[in-house]
Amino acid sequence: MEKDNKLYLKVLVEEIHSVVVATVDENGLPSTRVIDMMLYDDNGIYFLTAKGKVFYQQLMNKAYVSLSGMTSGEGTMNKKAISLSGAVRSIGEEKLEEIFEQNPYMADIYPSPESRKALEVFCLYKGQGDFFDLSTQPLTRGSFSIGGQAQTNYGYYITDDCTNCGRCLEVCPPPCIIESAPYKIIQEHCLHCGNCKVVCPEDAVVFGSL
Repeated sequence: MEKDNKLYLKVLVEEIHSVVVATVDENGLPSTRVIDMMLYDDNGIYFLTAKGKVFYQQLMNKAYVSLSGMTSGEGTMNKKAISLSGAVRSIGEEKLEEIFEQNPYMADIYPSPESRKALEVFCLYKGQGDFFDLSTQPLTRGSFSIGGQAQTNYGYYITDDCTNCGRCLEVCPPPCIIESAPYKIIQEHCLHCGNCKVVCPEDAVVFGSL
């Protein structure tokens, strides 16, 4: 795993920790709950659940999750948010002892070795994510992948049809548009609000893969 991508897993575990995890139920509908991200390493990010829970059955049936979380910094403009979707697999009791060492509060929930037999560890080992950092000026956004997942980045970009009229500059919040020929959007600072596309008289702003 690339070093920068691993840093996002570090933020998920150490700064965010509790995230909303979505799976699909037996009717094909979304189902969510809050789950703690316990560990991370070069192989992915780890969490656990009890075998008797519906969440466990959904993980075993689909082996895929989507999760989102945000840091708890004071004030909205001090927060970071990360979303990650990808494939998961059960690794049984592997890393269970390490999880309890790194997350000692778990011993208050499952105090005895016998009670911990209900638990199973899962690894999110392959997927793609997005991060959004409001603590920087201008704000920063981007994408990352883990486990060799092919990374697809989406956003707004300006084509050669641009006539440099400047209307997009007037409505861009961050701002993130450079005056050049044609104008250029700085992707890591773009909010994806779509204002530039709406006001462009030449339809020179396109949303798609970058």
